[in-house]
Amino acid sequence: MPPAPEAAAYDPYAFPPFAVTVDLAVFTVRDAQLNVLLVERGEDPYRGDWALPGGFVRPGESAGQAARRELAEETGLSRGTVHGLHLEQLRTYSEPDRDPRMRVVSVAYTALLPDLPEPRGGGDAAAARWTPRAGTGPLAFDHDRILADAVDRIRAKFEYTGLATGFCPAAFTLGELQQVYETVWGVPLDRPNFRRKVLATPGFVEPAEGPPRRTGGRGKPAALYRAGTAAVLHPPLLRPEGRHP
Repeated sequence: MPPAPEAAAYDPYAFPPFAVTVDLAVFTVRDAQLNVLLVERGEDPYRGDWALPGGFVRPGESAGQAARRELAEETGLSRGTVHGLHLEQLRTYSEPDRDPRMRVVSVAYTALLPDLPEPRGGGDAAAARWTPRAGTGPLAFDHDRILADAVDRIRAKFEYTGLATGFCPAAFTLGELQQVYETVWGVPLDRPNFRRKVLATPGFVEPAEGPPRRTGGRGKPAALYRAGTAAVLHPPLLRPEGRHP
């Protein structure tokens, strides 16, 4: 089929070229701290600096496909692990001077996942590591801004979804769930109030089979729960007012 007249008249060289990249803010909880996955850049620009994993979108692949490919290449995470990740598109970053090489538009993704293995550098990354969010330091490009936006996103999602249960064992105590919230939100929570709100939210958690789990101290063993079926929490579990980090 011949191209439409308006398509045939289009001249792509009449417009300045630009590239499309992907950047990924991937989080996990380790040692009661929110950690982000970082890579050490092995090439210019910013050689030797730490950055979020990512890279250029190749012809013939979508941004989502590029995100998974770059994540596997730069961190050494297996293709099976990367394929199973739920990546959520964060936003698009298109400031003209964000990359010194050329005009680059980046599609950023975020994911918050438990029990991810140790990464290793690969591709054009010299090294990769999990880094506590509080100790990331200045990052290459505009990745500090992307990281801040991603942290705001996941903290907000903890308010209106059951995402936090994914960072607990299959069967968990409400104390373990509270620790995840405190880690990601960065604020202490009142234990009785947290318990009351969780149990009053339909579909948030469900009783789990198995004997109660002793969590330390002299109190009685704590009951076990599993993630509920609710996609959205109603009412939402809001952060304490005035105590946002």
